[in-house]
Parts: sequence; structure tokens; C-alpha cells
Amino acid sequence: MALENREGQKVPNVTFRTRQNDEWVEVTTDELFSGKTVVVFSLPGAFTPTCSSTHLPGYNEYAGLFKQNGVDDIICMSVNDTFVMNAWAKDQEADNIRVIPDGNGEFTDGMGMLVGKEDLGFGKRSWRYSMLVKDGTVEKMFIEPDVPGDPFEVSDADTMLNYINEKAGKPHRVFLFSKPGCPFCAKARDLLDAHDMSYEQVELGNGITTKALYAVSDAGTTPQVFIDGRLIGGSDDLEAYFSKLGVA
Repeated sequence: MALENREGQKVPNVTFRTRQNDEWVEVTTDELFSGKTVVVFSLPGAFTPTCSSTHLPGYNEYAGLFKQNGVDDIICMSVNDTFVMNAWAKDQEADNIRVIPDGNGEFTDGMGMLVGKEDLGFGKRSWRYSMLVKDGTVEKMFIEPDVPGDPFEVSDADTMLNYINEKAGKPHRVFLFSKPGCPFCAKARDLLDAHDMSYEQVELGNGITTKALYAVSDAGTTPQVFIDGRLIGGSDDLEAYFSKLGVA
């Protein structure tokens, strides 16, 4: 299997058939790439194990850092139809990723990445790779090694971000306990949004009691914010945390 590195070349000229708001919308490669810096990662299929557990979530989590380092868009490409891609993006809550259905495999074939996965009953699919595209020209490609199976070694978000800026670091992982109608929780969420820090939250009452909150934070009030495994505390504590970092 000959996998082609297209660094220095223009991306293929393709029109994609997509569904947006229950209507057919044609999207061209010119719209996707012209005048932009774009990260693309391509994978064998939506809803498949590695793609769902690691590949897509990784880029979705790193989206803020990519943006801070000059990336305008992150595109996930797969030889799937638009209904499957849209359902997968919704299921994954991948709000930071633009999923593009290369249903006929034209873009993937033009990139030299269309491979046969008939042994899995998949037909023709994309080999797993990622690339950095500037104004329609491929600057860098990370192509998974040509070995049996579905290797996932170099097309991940960490490798791409390290190429763009080796000092970029990693995104903070933020979690908070909250409860409905809590103004301090709203303040904490606003602070996190203002600093481009994505977060997950659990509201008290959804199977989580004040007893559980005490067990993990030694406090019974909300919010209780955790960043990278460290308990920060309430909204005032979070504000002080950002002030100490000099990013208030």
C-alpha cells in the first residue's frame, strides 16, 4: 500500500454534500481552506473505537490551544455520509470540530489516502492521518505507519500541536460541581469561559448529594471547581486563581 505525502501541494478540489439544518448544503474545499490555517485529521470511520475514544475527543479538547496558536478551524474528515458524521459529532459533543463527509472518497483519494478495508466490511476508507493546511497548501502531514490494523501513533492532537508550537503545553482539565440557579456557579462558568477554559460539570441532585460534595471537596457549597486534579474552590477562589496567574 503506497501512502502519499502531499506536503507542499494543494489539497484536492472537491465539493462535499452536507446536511445543515435539515437542508442540503454544498461545501467546497475553497470555502474550507482559502485564506485560512486549518488542521485536518482523517480517520477510518465515525463511531469506530479509536476514532471515538481518542482521535476526535483529543482534537476537540485541544481546540482552544490550537486557536491560540493561529489555527482557524479544525476539520475531521471521513469517508462516511453526512447523516452519520452529523450524528457522530452530536453524540461526541464535538462542538469545536467541523465534521466533513467525504462520502464518495474523492478528497481522500486525491490525497492518496484511500485504502481498502474490505476485510472489515468497510469497503474503501481513509487511512488515518493529520495535516496542517495553510491557504489550501499542505504544510505538514502526519501519516500513520503502514502496518496491519489501525495504528494511532502520530496523527493525534498532541503531535500536531507540538509541531505548531512545541511550547504550547496541554489544555487544562476543568470540572465543577454546581446546582441549578446558583449565581456563584454562573460566575464561575463565566470566568472559565472568559479564559477559554472548557469544563465539565455535575449538578447536585442528579445522583450527587451534598454528602458526596463534602467527600471530595470538604465543602458543602457550590460551585466547587477542580483544575488538573487540584481543588480550587468557589467562584471567589477561582477569581483569585486567575489573578495570581496574572490573567484576571
